[in-house]
Amino acid sequence: MTEFLLEVFSEEIPARMQAKAAEDLKTLLVKGLEKAGLTPENPRCFVTPHRLTVVMEGLPLSQPDVREERKGPKVDAPEKAIEGFLRSTGLTLDQCEQRDTPKGPVYFAVIEKKGRETIEVLPEIIVDALANLPWPKSMRWGTNPTRWVRPLHRIVALLNGRQIDVEYAGVKAGAETEGHRFLAPQPFPVGDFDTYREKLTSAYVMLDPEERRRVIRTEAQRLCEGEGLTLKEDEGLLREVMGLVEWPVVMMGRIDDEFMDVPEEVLTTSMRSHQKYFSVNTKDGALAPRFVVVSNMIAEDGGQAIIAGNERVLRARLSDAKFFWDQDRKQPLEKRVDGLKDRVFHAQLGTEYDKVQRIRKLAAEIAAPMISANQLELVDRAAALCKADLPTGMVGEFPELQGIMGRYYALHDGEAPAVADAIAEHYSPLGPNDDCPQAMVSVAVALADKIDTLAGFWGIDEKPTGSKDPYALRRAALGVIRLILENKLRLPLKVIFKHAAAAYAEHARAIKGLALEQKHESVEADQATADHWRALADKYETLAKLFDGDGRGEEIAASLLDFFADRLKVHLREQGVRHDLVTAVFALGGEDDLVRLLARVDALSGFLETEDGANLLVAYRRSSNILRIEEKKDGVSYSGAVDADALALAQEQALAAALDSVEPAARQAIAEEDFANAMAALARLRAPVDAFFDDVTVNAEDAALRENRLRLLSRITAVMGEVADFSKIEG
Repeated sequence: MTEFLLEVFSEEIPARMQAKAAEDLKTLLVKGLEKAGLTPENPRCFVTPHRLTVVMEGLPLSQPDVREERKGPKVDAPEKAIEGFLRSTGLTLDQCEQRDTPKGPVYFAVIEKKGRETIEVLPEIIVDALANLPWPKSMRWGTNPTRWVRPLHRIVALLNGRQIDVEYAGVKAGAETEGHRFLAPQPFPVGDFDTYREKLTSAYVMLDPEERRRVIRTEAQRLCEGEGLTLKEDEGLLREVMGLVEWPVVMMGRIDDEFMDVPEEVLTTSMRSHQKYFSVNTKDGALAPRFVVVSNMIAEDGGQAIIAGNERVLRARLSDAKFFWDQDRKQPLEKRVDGLKDRVFHAQLGTEYDKVQRIRKLAAEIAAPMISANQLELVDRAAALCKADLPTGMVGEFPELQGIMGRYYALHDGEAPAVADAIAEHYSPLGPNDDCPQAMVSVAVALADKIDTLAGFWGIDEKPTGSKDPYALRRAALGVIRLILENKLRLPLKVIFKHAAAAYAEHARAIKGLALEQKHESVEADQATADHWRALADKYETLAKLFDGDGRGEEIAASLLDFFADRLKVHLREQGVRHDLVTAVFALGGEDDLVRLLARVDALSGFLETEDGANLLVAYRRSSNILRIEEKKDGVSYSGAVDADALALAQEQALAAALDSVEPAARQAIAEEDFANAMAALARLRAPVDAFFDDVTVNAEDAALRENRLRLLSRITAVMGEVADFSKIEG
């Protein structure tokens, strides 16, 4: 069986880029081959820190012959038209055929192309694939104009062991590769893939990344079990480390006892982010004073020097962390709040201090209807301190610990546990797999933080566009949705959005007033300081206008609600809920209570799965279509009242009576949020609607009778429209 093997050997490829690069290279090669009429079998790709490898079988030794017919101009066409046709085909007039067609004799060109040998076609396919590999970042080296992720050293390109004549980035393909950079750097010849893989293994290179992953996990677990410990699972770190080594050697080191009083999150973050070490737990789940490190070397001393070196590096890292931990606790969080005035939230939206003041106001408005006065005090305290850990040394060193460190410092300061937890949880949920806060104090502050961010960026018209979302506003909206739905909060979103916009305007006006006071006080003593306060006043005046113009709050709230409708559809679709049902309920307008909306959607979904619901949907569409056609033709609307005295047939009388009965019942059920009963009320329409369409001619010859029946159809759509906009439902 024909085998094609390609290896591209370079300096170290960043671990995060490896897997995708290997898949992309395989895909580009397969597409290039198929375009050339060469279909491979079993294409596979492998990657190590230094090489991308693709192998595939079943390629024919040559391309198939191709016969192409091309229709040309008529025989009596102008001479220039014929000349253009001949140029495009590369044939002479004598080589073309004349064929009779319904429009007269026409020239046809028959072009036969003999297939080339596969080994002749492969070089251009390889070069094209390498040139189009979409690296997130690439570089040039030396005087070479070609870009690649890292400098290239070797290319192996073989077809059935035969060397392919190809060159890329100044590197000519050969039939030699090399093994581990330190353990076996000598080049060796390559033949078929199986031999290539075996020789790499002998040269201390595990070609398959999944094999390296299994070895790392298995050996790490074995070392932990040997000391009665357990490996802390970290799939992301495992995949990163397997991309850093070609021959994994797993070892265990020790953390000095003096660092074990530092919070666990600090230790694990320091080890993971900076050193790529795996954390180890005791049997009861506590962090053990051990770590697992993966080396890329086999050491003569069994790794003792490597372990000692890593312990020394970790000791220095953790000494910094312990210093920050000790120093940060010397000043309470409350004293750090003023430091937020020097931290910019956004150039147009002010500082983190400004944001905290808005969060306090908004969190109180969110929580007030739901919790006691005592808890409201906790909400305000948590909101006031929620960003206070940002100026700390620890968060400066490890930004990913913001909130987490705030909790530790708050507990150290004697703050209530609910306040400390809210500080830690107010960023959550950060993603679809992140836990959602449940405590009301945490929920209120988390909602206020996210809604303040959304309202702010909506106010300055920095909304997500296409795939671009630099401020993670889609994630913030999804976080708000999850907080509301998972905690079943009855929150009027539109009102809260308007409050958030108003908070921006009110706070901006307050800062402007303070700035003007400072300007007046300093104008005589220091003109430069006065100019500073004047500029600050102007900035906040501009900000206030962005959120406080005519109808601006209403506009921001309405636009945000539309955005949330789209995000809710995405969120619910992932849970198997039909997006068109969400649209059908949103289309009624005025619905900004997500819990109520979801209950309505659930009831609608259940109703449409019944025979009555499915038939009524058909009847609704039939009514709507007839109305649309007749109203367009007549140039009038038939939404007026039905004349009961003009109902001639029993079927239309029965339908009118059913509509009169169902409409108030559905409205009452909706008002009581009993959506199942609202759907049950609609179900009572099924029989009279079916009978009406079976036995009544809507477009009667009598104009008055026709108009009354069209009004009856309009009532069907209106009554059903009390529950949902059925025109938005698909299928």
